[in-house]
Amino acid sequence: MVAVSRRRALVLVLLLAALRRRSRRRSRWWVHPLNQRRAQQGDFYRLVAELGLDPQRHLQYFRMTAEQMDELLSLIGPELTRQSTNYRAAIEPKQRLAVGLRYLASGGSLVSLASSYRLGHSTVANSVHMVCAAIEKIMMDRILPIPTEDMWKEVAKGFWKKWNFPNCLGAIGGKHVTIQAPPLSRSQSFNYKKTFSRVLLALVDADCRFLVIQVGDFGRTSGGGVFAGSHLGRGMEDGTLHVPPCTSLPGAAHLGDVPYAMVGDTAFPLKTYLMRPYPRQNLNHQKRVFNYRLSRARMVVENAFGILASRWRIFHKNINLHPQHVDTLVVAACILHNFLVNPTDNQRMLNEAEQLGLQMAPVGNMGGNRPSTAAWNIRESFSTFFSSAEGSVSWQDRMV
Repeated sequence: MVAVSRRRALVLVLLLAALRRRSRRRSRWWVHPLNQRRAQQGDFYRLVAELGLDPQRHLQYFRMTAEQMDELLSLIGPELTRQSTNYRAAIEPKQRLAVGLRYLASGGSLVSLASSYRLGHSTVANSVHMVCAAIEKIMMDRILPIPTEDMWKEVAKGFWKKWNFPNCLGAIGGKHVTIQAPPLSRSQSFNYKKTFSRVLLALVDADCRFLVIQVGDFGRTSGGGVFAGSHLGRGMEDGTLHVPPCTSLPGAAHLGDVPYAMVGDTAFPLKTYLMRPYPRQNLNHQKRVFNYRLSRARMVVENAFGILASRWRIFHKNINLHPQHVDTLVVAACILHNFLVNPTDNQRMLNEAEQLGLQMAPVGNMGGNRPSTAAWNIRESFSTFFSSAEGSVSWQDRMV
C-alpha cells in the first residue's frame, strides 16, 4: 500500500510539473519575442513621441495635428479601452488610434504596421476596426447629421455665393473604392475598371464637406443606380427629406418659382430635384452656358473626393479587409474629412492630389434616362436664368 501511495504521489508531482512547463510555454509566447521590446523599439513609443515635438511632421504622418488627434481621442477613447489581463497589458487607446490613423494615412499593409509598432497582426487589424467603428458610432450624428430645412437653405446660400448656382442642395457624385477580391466574390463587385470595388456616393456642400454619404453598393452598379436605391434618392423622390419649398431665383421672379435641386454629371438622371448637363450634341450658346455653370458647381464634389484621397492614401490601394469592414472604414474616413476639412487648406490638398496623380475612379453612367417634362422645364428655367441680366456672370461667355 505504501508503494502504491508513493507511485501515486510521484505521478501527481510529474503531472503538476508538466502543467507548469506548459503554462510557462504559453505565457512565454503570449507576446511574441519581437514584440516584447515594444516600449523600447515600437514606433508608438519612439517615433510618435518624437513627432509630438515637430508639428509639421506629425501632420504629414497622421494627416492631422497633435491637437486634432487629442480631440479625436477625447471623443472616441472610451470605445478603444480594453481591460488588461494576467497574461498581457491592454493596448492603450492612443496607440490603437495611432495605428488606425496611420493605416488610413499611409495606405500601408497591416503586416508592415504590425512590424513597425511591434504589435501582433491581429492586434493591428482589430485596432483599425475598433477605431473606424468608434468614429462611426460616436461622431456620425455630430459630423453628418440628417439635413433639416434650415441646413438645406444654408447650403443653397453657399452655392450661390461661392459658385453662382442658386437653389442648389449640393453636388452629387460617386467613386469606386477598390478592394481585394473577397472570398467567393460575385460578379457584382467587379466594375468596368476590371477591379473589385465598393461604391461611395456623396452629396457635398459648397465648402467640400460631405452632407450625405452612402457606402456599400457593388462596384458594377452605376451612379444613377446607386442613387435610385439610396436613402437620399428615395427620400428625394418621396419628398421626405425636409427640402425647402420652391422659390424664385435671385432677382428673377418673372421666371416663376423653381425647386431646390442637386447638381450631378451624366451618370445621374435628370429629375426635378437633380440637374444634369444637356447632351453635348448641337448645343446653342445658352445651353453651353448652363453646362458650364452646372459643371463649375458640380466640381465641388470632385474636389471633395480629391481632398479625401489626398489625405487618406488608403483609397489608392486595394483595401485588403472584409467588405463590411471596408464600408465602416470609408464612413469613418468621410467623417474625419468633415472633422478636419478647412476651406483655407483645400487648395493645398488639391494641389498635392494633382501632383501625385491621386484620383479615385468614377462610377459609370446610368445608361438610358427619360426625364419628365417637369424636369426638362426646370432645367430650361435655370438655363434661361444663367443667360439673363439677373443671373449671368461676366466671364461665362469666355468659358464656353
